[in-house]
Amino acid sequence: MQAWFDFLSSHEKQLGKESVDKWLRPLKVVHFDSGNLYLEAKDSFQVLWFEEHVRPLIKQAFVNNNNRNIKVHITCFDETQSVAPKKKIEKPQPASFTLSKDALDANYTLDQFVAGESNALLFRLLDEIAHSKISLGSFNPIVLYGGAGTGKTHLLMALAQAFQKIGLIALYVRAETFTDHVVSAIRSSEMQQFRKHYRNVDVLLFDDIHILAKRMATQEEFFHTFNALHMAGKQMIFSSNAAPSLLEEIEARLISRFEWGIQLHLEKLQKNELKEVLIKRSQHLQSPLDDAAVEFIIEAFPANLPSISRALEALILRTHLSGKTLSQPISRRLAEELLKDLIESEQEQAVTPQKIIAAAAAYFGIRTEDILGKSHAQEFALPRQIAMHLCRTQLNLPFMKIGAVFSRDHSTVMSSVKQVQQRLDQFDHETASAIAEIQFKLG
Repeated sequence: MQAWFDFLSSHEKQLGKESVDKWLRPLKVVHFDSGNLYLEAKDSFQVLWFEEHVRPLIKQAFVNNNNRNIKVHITCFDETQSVAPKKKIEKPQPASFTLSKDALDANYTLDQFVAGESNALLFRLLDEIAHSKISLGSFNPIVLYGGAGTGKTHLLMALAQAFQKIGLIALYVRAETFTDHVVSAIRSSEMQQFRKHYRNVDVLLFDDIHILAKRMATQEEFFHTFNALHMAGKQMIFSSNAAPSLLEEIEARLISRFEWGIQLHLEKLQKNELKEVLIKRSQHLQSPLDDAAVEFIIEAFPANLPSISRALEALILRTHLSGKTLSQPISRRLAEELLKDLIESEQEQAVTPQKIIAAAAAYFGIRTEDILGKSHAQEFALPRQIAMHLCRTQLNLPFMKIGAVFSRDHSTVMSSVKQVQQRLDQFDHETASAIAEIQFKLG
């Protein structure tokens, strides 16, 4: 039916060509006459999108040659009803609709964040933005990326609270919460309220953009939210587990927009910096530790900031519950006594060189013996180099110790780690994907 195709072409600019190609052109024209058009959608979500975005336009601008309105009927394909006639999908009745906000942790402040030497410049920039020394929107968006335990959530929450203190409307939201809001808004026919909630802000702080992978409807709404805020000059700050160019199952148009501003890489803290975090946090919670207790916790939960934080919180809580009256800092002996179960659990789940090697071998479909063997074939060399790189970056092992695990000298290990890092710095997709997947399997 030519009128339908003309309608799609004429509304590409208003709806966006990508949206038209994704949501409308795939609709199957089942039947048409001078006053009716019957369309078939692949699923109910496509129907809901049509009802929300297109139905109002249909009523205004979809007419036949006699300038009479054409009525559009849309049905949903259902394999279980291949024989029975298709039924019209009724627009769901509005349900109760609320937009819950993700709570901000009062302990996650800029003062409590330990940047470390490697993240010093990054933190200085964010701190200046939070204190209005750099105008909002000067860098837009800002994407903070790094592995688990690098402090991304801490920074976003800290920035949200800093902005709110100076009177700005700063909204912090997790990707999962945003997704739930999109689905709920569509089902309840409350997209107007949803858009008002997310677009009437001065700063949007969005945690874990990588979680939007494969969620096409959420990406669609996020795309329009991004455009609205960017055009209004509102600041956006996102976090991700990888640089935007390395994100998978995220639309190219979104990746492009993530790269409009600046990308800041958060690196893991070194052992002495983790100690600083632990000391600072324990003092803030008015439960200081002695030097031996600090050393013990760092050793028991190596290079794992989230585990260290959980251990500290558990230690403080258990100290109070035990009824002990502390006139001096918590000792190592008390920490050992009260954290025994957590330490045993940590040891069971701890990542080891052997677990890294096994995970790398499984990802590449080879044997652990192949990684530890002498062959220099590329199919074994790259997995071996990646495993060495992970031993260095995830476990912070010395080059000599990694060399002992792989039966190589330390100079070979140094060269391998450097080669993998160069691949990552050059945004090599194959290497980045392999490392991300292996890290995911390791937990």
